Amino acid sequence: MDIKRITPFLVMPLLLLAVEIGSILLSLPVQAAGITAFEDPTSIANPFIFILILLVFTGFLLLLIKYGKKNWIAAIIALSIFLTFVYIFTALVYVVTADPNLSMILIFTLSILATVLLYKYPEWYVIDGLGILIAAGVAAIFGASLEYYLVVVLLVLLAVYDAISVYKTKHMITLAEGVIDLKTPILFVIPKRRNYSFIRDGIGKLSDGGERAAFIIGMGDMIMPSILVVSANVFLKGWRLAGIVNLPALGAILGSLAGLCVLLYFVASGKPQAGLPPLNGGTILGFVLGWAVAGFS
Repeated sequence: MDIKRITPFLVMPLLLLAVEIGSILLSLPVQAAGITAFEDPTSIANPFIFILILLVFTGFLLLLIKYGKKNWIAAIIALSIFLTFVYIFTALVYVVTADPNLSMILIFTLSILATVLLYKYPEWYVIDGLGILIAAGVAAIFGASLEYYLVVVLLVLLAVYDAISVYKTKHMITLAEGVIDLKTPILFVIPKRRNYSFIRDGIGKLSDGGERAAFIIGMGDMIMPSILVVSANVFLKGWRLAGIVNLPALGAILGSLAGLCVLLYFVASGKPQAGLPPLNGGTILGFVLGWAVAGFS
């Protein structure tokens, strides 16, 4: 097996593991700062609200692509990334200082610098490095705001939606190609060669059947499994590895890595694949097994 085929099997699991570990660590300052995505983490409506927002946002972006408003898409995504950094740095700065004026200065300075770096120099290692922070932060916020059983419901719904949107309606491929054309930094990029440049080379079309210059995986594919990892770790008690990770969360991590291996097997075909069915399925199975080992406590 040549290096082009080996690379994603080595790098993608490491990226997922980095996001999951990062999300567990970030969940602590997120909780301390009182940052939540949902007011009531036990409300059964939460997963359906999440799906509804996703559908509306996706539909809006597809309309912008259809009518050639790609600059609008770039602006919306840039604003979303900036606001995400604001939430993440709010949690991190909260650990450092409680001074409101100093906190505000630090939060907005760091958020602006990170966003500008992503857009002024969107090289693959910059995208991947800050992407880990973004994905871990989002997973920490949602995972700490949603009970584990509701996260399971959410992951099942998202897996079904992802499969339909990639294999049936194919609108997710259209959306992905639109985002890639803009070189928008909301995905992870794994180069196939040493001299690869995302700025210079891009990725290529997902549907042209040709050889692409790099492997990609959507940021959402890293975030969704990590939400269950965080939720299990926050809302379930019991023995913890190194005093940090409990068995259900550890099981979810191992299950997500197994699901990613299944996904990579199909990715080797060169065709676009729905990432969430194997990823979410493996994460849920690993979570249940880990919880069972813990005695469902």
